[in-house]
Amino acid sequence: MTERNDKDDSKGAPAGDGRRPPTLWQSWMSVMAAFFGVQSSENRKRDFTRGRASHFILLGLVATVLLVVLLVGLVKLATSMA
Repeated sequence: MTERNDKDDSKGAPAGDGRRPPTLWQSWMSVMAAFFGVQSSENRKRDFTRGRASHFILLGLVATVLLVVLLVGLVKLATSMA
């Protein structure tokens, strides 16, 4: 019986066939990187091969709502100080 290692490398990539979907954190970081236009080719390939579009769409909508709320709050703060 062979012993199987749970991790392939120090970055925490899963062992085996490598078909596990990205974690919530990896998906969030991919959305943030894409949001600012700095997505790496490696992560983009991972997202397209293993990720689910619905997860990225939902996280993208959450990021957009957070950005709008932040901007509205900053504008209200700035106008109240003027």
